[in-house]
Amino acid sequence: MGLLDGLLGNASEIDSAEVEQELSPILGREEQVTYACKEIRDMYVFTNKRLILIDKQGVTGKKVEYHSIPYKAISHFSLETAGHFDMDSELRIWISSHQDPIKRELKNGDTVLGIQQALANYALG
Repeated sequence: MGLLDGLLGNASEIDSAEVEQELSPILGREEQVTYACKEIRDMYVFTNKRLILIDKQGVTGKKVEYHSIPYKAISHFSLETAGHFDMDSELRIWISSHQDPIKRELKNGDTVLGIQQALANYALG
């Protein structure tokens, strides 16, 4: 990720092997990271079994929430891309057991489409 992209918060793809090594304590047996992107400190990690939304919190980022979503639980999803005046994209994921979607704002970047494609590949089977 370039310095300017990092300052602006643009999401960028990151190396799956590095992410897999970092997350090895929480990954299941035979679980592999297939796609990952990062936006400032937050990450969107797609494995062969689930989507992991990683939210680093606080000033130091030591407090971390790992939100695991099995692909079979995703009932549908939407991605609203940025416009001319609205620079943010919005990702919504509906889980079969919840009425309200999980919402995440993304800064516009190439990985917005990467996230859309990864969700289509994994959640749709």
